[in-house]
Amino acid sequence: MRVTILGVGMGNPETLTLGGLRALERADAVIGASRLLASLPSSCGADRLTAITPSEIRSLLEEHSHWREAAVVMSGDIGFYSGTTALLPALEGYEVETICGITTVQYLAAKLRRPWQDVRLVSAHGIDCNIIGSVLSAREVFFLTGGKITPSTILHVLCSSGLGLSEVTVGANLSYPDEWIVTDTANALREESFPPLSSVWVRRSDPLRQELFCPGLPDDAFIRADVPMTKQEVRACVLAKLRVETEDVVYDIGAGTGSVGVELALLSPMSSVFAVECAPEACGLIRANREAFCALNLTLVEGTAPEALSPLPPPQCAFIGGSRGRLEPILSALLLKNPGVRVVISAIAVETLGEALTDLKKLAFSGIEITQLAVSRSKPVGTYHLMTGQNPIFLLSAQGGERP
Repeated sequence: MRVTILGVGMGNPETLTLGGLRALERADAVIGASRLLASLPSSCGADRLTAITPSEIRSLLEEHSHWREAAVVMSGDIGFYSGTTALLPALEGYEVETICGITTVQYLAAKLRRPWQDVRLVSAHGIDCNIIGSVLSAREVFFLTGGKITPSTILHVLCSSGLGLSEVTVGANLSYPDEWIVTDTANALREESFPPLSSVWVRRSDPLRQELFCPGLPDDAFIRADVPMTKQEVRACVLAKLRVETEDVVYDIGAGTGSVGVELALLSPMSSVFAVECAPEACGLIRANREAFCALNLTLVEGTAPEALSPLPPPQCAFIGGSRGRLEPILSALLLKNPGVRVVISAIAVETLGEALTDLKKLAFSGIEITQLAVSRSKPVGTYHLMTGQNPIFLLSAQGGERP
């Protein structure tokens, strides 16, 4: 038996390709979701059988082994968030042909007269996604929506994160007579209502986000006041010890000016960084540095740890730059959220070093390492350069268990 898998386009028969139409017309039966079967043109006179999962489709084919040719229909294109990927292994033993279709991003791009080869494509159709991370990863992002994440969800996230001036296009009921396409800023569209099954195209208009190719931004790049700040060389070492991965959730506890948190956020737009700080002046500096570096995947959490950590998602990594004498309860709270959390703790005083080492051992952290940094910087004196020592600092790194 020959089985043809084809994308039927947007649902309107006019978006069905000629190759797809011919495959449907010559098939003994057409299999697919009831919504797609109902959208097929009347010239497709074959039996129409509802089945969605690969096992259901395989069973139908086995039950009707007398068919010479069957067609399986998929929405949009078979290569764009399609069930085709899961179906192909289930069709082993059959002669399989695949025919592409027109999908939402192609259709909307044509309507807007825009190229789409450089657009980041994201599915939020029935699944969760990192909205801010996706938008920070590219100048233009296309979202398929549906389920929990709707166009309104995306608009509210953009506005609350400082991206309200981004240009947003929402396309609803595309290819149908009641098609609706609107383009404006996220701020202007925020209170509009849209059908949940819409597409959203975001074009970022914020200042260029700095890419961090190596850790350790110059100290004078940050907005500073009389608030402690982790210095450049120490910051670089902290990031190396944390070993952050692309989509990690990371805490910067006792964030001060936010220098470590900002660098963590710049490492990967898909990461989610939470800067936890209780001092009002420091919180103001964190906000200022977040905006200055366009580190919009950094969230300021005003409060004292460990209580302020309660509503946050579980972290993969945490840097503790200040604990206000509450290191053990902070570490305990981190372990409750993620038993495999990786931590890096900074200590200036030897008493703090001893306390941190004792707490890490008491809470059964593994792979404990202690690094001492003693940095000297040159200072010009006339025609000479004299070395000036910075405060020595200890970094303790450890793992709560196997990384998930």
